[in-house]
Amino acid sequence: MVMTLKEKELTAYHEAGHALVGIFTPGNDPLHKVTIIPRGRALGVTMNLPERDKYSETKTEMKAKLAMIFGGRVAEEIIFGDDKVTTGAASYIEQATKRARAMVMRAGLSKELGPVAYGENEEEVFLGRSVARQQNMSEETARKVDTEIRKFVDQGYDRAKKVLTDKIDDLHKLAKALLTYETLTGQEIEDIVNKNLYPKNKEDLKV
Repeated sequence: MVMTLKEKELTAYHEAGHALVGIFTPGNDPLHKVTIIPRGRALGVTMNLPERDKYSETKTEMKAKLAMIFGGRVAEEIIFGDDKVTTGAASYIEQATKRARAMVMRAGLSKELGPVAYGENEEEVFLGRSVARQQNMSEETARKVDTEIRKFVDQGYDRAKKVLTDKIDDLHKLAKALLTYETLTGQEIEDIVNKNLYPKNKEDLKV
């Protein structure tokens, strides 16, 4: 896939947004690599790798990942404006909503609803032929579930916006570095952001 300069710039800020929110939100896995080289249908990729095998997540970790999901979209909004947000950024709304729904309905992490698992409407088969619909929650409970999901989503969005607003200079710096080199390791990004150092195996970054 060949990207225009404008697409590359937007992708660089998008991926830089994910990376910075990941770095500055405790609970995310260590940053492994960020690239703006297109892969499949993705124009860029931000990769995190856990330090060890994980079989469960804490509430802090789940909320941190929710914030990181919004990092790219929020970066686009801050730099290019609401009218320039791309469909790629919009797809993260679905990801965030699914994660928030799991936090409320499966993990029981909502203080309002408590440690109860709520199932969605399911199909039950009787005698192998007839199919009946079973309603697992009342309309009132469904509204509460929707409200709690929205709370988690809003918290993730607000956290991402605060990080990127506070770290706006780092956002510009990292986006320009990605435009120059296209791929940076997690360590190189940490050096650029936290130590103001240039990647060891690359020529000086002019940012």
